[in-house]
Amino acid sequence: MIYNISETEYPRWAEAVRERNSAKAPRAFVQSFGCQQNEADSERIRGICTDMGYSLTDDPSAADLILINTCAVRNHAEVKIFSLLGNFKERKAEKPDLIIGVVGCMAAESSVAERLKRSFKYVTFTLEPNMLHLLPKKIYSYLCEKERTFTVGEDKGDIVEGLPVYRMGGKRAWVSIMYGCNNFCSYCIVPYVRGRERSRSSSEVIEECRGLISEGVREITLLGQNVNSYKSDMTFAELLEKIASIDGDFILRFMTSHPKDASDELIDVMRRCRGKVAPYFHLPMQSGSDPILKRMNRTYNMERYLSVVKKLREAVPGIALSTDVIVGFPGETDEDFKATMDILKLVEFDLVYSFIYSKRDGTKAASFEDQIPRDISGERMNELLEVQRDISKKKNVEYIGKRVRVLVEGPSKRGEENIYTARTDTNKLVHFSSDIDKTGEFVWVKIERAGAFDLFAKEISEE
Repeated sequence: MIYNISETEYPRWAEAVRERNSAKAPRAFVQSFGCQQNEADSERIRGICTDMGYSLTDDPSAADLILINTCAVRNHAEVKIFSLLGNFKERKAEKPDLIIGVVGCMAAESSVAERLKRSFKYVTFTLEPNMLHLLPKKIYSYLCEKERTFTVGEDKGDIVEGLPVYRMGGKRAWVSIMYGCNNFCSYCIVPYVRGRERSRSSSEVIEECRGLISEGVREITLLGQNVNSYKSDMTFAELLEKIASIDGDFILRFMTSHPKDASDELIDVMRRCRGKVAPYFHLPMQSGSDPILKRMNRTYNMERYLSVVKKLREAVPGIALSTDVIVGFPGETDEDFKATMDILKLVEFDLVYSFIYSKRDGTKAASFEDQIPRDISGERMNELLEVQRDISKKKNVEYIGKRVRVLVEGPSKRGEENIYTARTDTNKLVHFSSDIDKTGEFVWVKIERAGAFDLFAKEISEE
């Protein structure tokens, strides 16, 4: 079901917390782990915090409310989050009224909720990722009763529209268009922690984008576990085209796409709407081996995958392609890994996000007996990174001498004075010098040199 915020108890509980905070000046610290969907959720969490009367702080030691938005996709993330939570034990002892909440995907795992309840006595509550509208109720209940709550299974698969948002991206914005996943890849925990697919209404998405564009947002990224399976009164391709038709100077991106649902209709919209829809496509492959893809339950083979790549490059010349690859999936032989490497060399992706397989309890792959030893997975990963670095450098060198329009993201994190970082419509990172801070603006640059993962340019006039 889709509800407006006014149809829920959210306003009542948010006002109740706000009234309790009115005589104070409480501060909230929010830290996010994981994917772009989590980043978008964290912007809502921050919006809810400000709606409850909290000011935001980047210093957890100064906070009265600490909220950790968690990721459960890989074991490394969980280990890191538990370590972070351990750092807050002393802070809680110093400040007994401190509220510490764990939200997001880890909070939807019953084993995690039980561990937090049992072993992290200073953690106040957990909250599943689809239940953010209940955050004020959780906080108010603790303020009044000092009772810790660790519940899993509250999620009813509803969508609540109208939650406040505190955006952190300046002229760039995330817009979630759907939640959950129906694919059940054998390695993935997401369907279990985020539930089945639910799509927002097209009118709500379009109006949110229209509002952002009118406020001067220059880049919007549409988000979903599988945006291609968006289902409302229109297809994802139709939704993309509707948003692209809004007046304004902006770029549209989207992620993530499942190859089995990458339709000819979507590719045609990208062709016709170039200029608004970025010529960039993230198409997760995961493996170049058909037997491994079958074990992963990816429901496509490499023939299907390569046909999508071919159609994209024919329809949108110069399109940049990125992908995901899992190394060391259970049962992966040397021949399977070679098949993946052969595809990388054949397709020549601009960028590859590669991961060593992470066993996740509750998934089908966790029960596979032929797990790959870590040392073998590590060797394969190193080989993949070396080959892909050369491919990425080759693709970037092709930009040298080109004039491209980029969106300025802000001062470079490289620490150099008057150096700014920007991004092309093909999602290439560009560093250039400027005496004027043009963050959030489009500028023209000429590419002068290239690295494997970024480009270096000088600013030029548009003419």
